[in-house]
Amino acid sequence: MTENEQLLTSVAGKARNVRPWGWTSLPEPVDAATLARAEAALGFPLPQLLADLYLRIGDGGFGPEYGLLPLLDSPPAGEPAAVTQYLTNRESGREDPDWPWPEGVLPISHWGCAMYACVDCRSPQATVLLFEPNADDADQAWYVDAPSLTEWLRAWIDGTGWYEETNKDVEPTPWADFRIRTATRQVS
Repeated sequence: MTENEQLLTSVAGKARNVRPWGWTSLPEPVDAATLARAEAALGFPLPQLLADLYLRIGDGGFGPEYGLLPLLDSPPAGEPAAVTQYLTNRESGREDPDWPWPEGVLPISHWGCAMYACVDCRSPQATVLLFEPNADDADQAWYVDAPSLTEWLRAWIDGTGWYEETNKDVEPTPWADFRIRTATRQVS
């Protein structure tokens, strides 16, 4: 069994037994057609591990705090789906250039107070970022939540994430690439 298979097995076990706030049951996984529609709407592929979470575990409803967002379709009276939230954030960033949203950074989990855990789908390791918009400006709103989606999931499974009561001294570090990733490209 590969390392990713072991991780997916551990995530599935915890997902079956732990319901995040607001979820009463674990949604069914998405099918390949739904994943393809989501990736077409986004304009980029999901990292394989993130795709596997949606294809094999469930369409959201598991993970830290409020759990993963549904991928494409919102549950009744629930959070917007990850794709919808991404497209909304990108449009909002175009309308307000002081608060740009980086291309390829998909919100996957809501922390409350407008904060989101997001996967950088352009990074090889699928870095998980924390968007904390309650800062004074966008330069102070982005943090590295975990160096990879693998590490983010392991922290949830092991109870070692920065958000755990026992880890109040652990804080995410600022995301140094924010301005690089949101800079307007100059046409020569």
